[in-house]
Amino acid sequence: MPCRTRACGGDHAYVLRQQGVDDRPPDPLRADAERTVRAILEAAERVLSVNPAATMEQIAEAAGVARTTVHRRFASREAFVAALAAWATQRFHDAVAAARPDTAPSAVALYQVTATVLRVKTAWGFDMGALPTGAPEVARLHADVLAHRERLFGRLRDAGRLAPDADLDWARRVHYALIHEAAAQAPDTDAAMDALALLHGVGRQ
Repeated sequence: MPCRTRACGGDHAYVLRQQGVDDRPPDPLRADAERTVRAILEAAERVLSVNPAATMEQIAEAAGVARTTVHRRFASREAFVAALAAWATQRFHDAVAAARPDTAPSAVALYQVTATVLRVKTAWGFDMGALPTGAPEVARLHADVLAHRERLFGRLRDAGRLAPDADLDWARRVHYALIHEAAAQAPDTDAAMDALALLHGVGRQ
């Protein structure tokens, strides 16, 4: 008698899902919910950049959704701020990863990291430093960004772009400070100027 149990593969959809393959069609309700959450977070960034004390009602109005929709997606303001922190940190993480800090030539990678992070920081009007960083996912993303930057600055030193005895932790801090100041003072700043300022400060003369 043929076996028709899940273990024998009788339930084809179940087997696919167990193998990490989902044959179910995309859920339009889930996609719509994700778009709504993204619209709320984008609206929050715009509103909070102008008024950090803005209410959830003001954020809902800017997002074009009902206040009840915001409260349905986020149980409390704390939960909302945590989601905003995770979203902002993910964007920052993606910007660094897109610069290929581990594979591009070190000087090119430094420029690309500078340019992509500047782009994110100038587009993000809200103070990212005001967001909580203790959530596990946020902490993981920050740790991954730090690891990328540590490897990049090690590669810069190994390639002779930084002095052999350069303090890499200090160099990373200088680099981030340059980006922060450039984003705050001159949104249209040239990323190459920041990268060169770093290298001229700690590189070989």
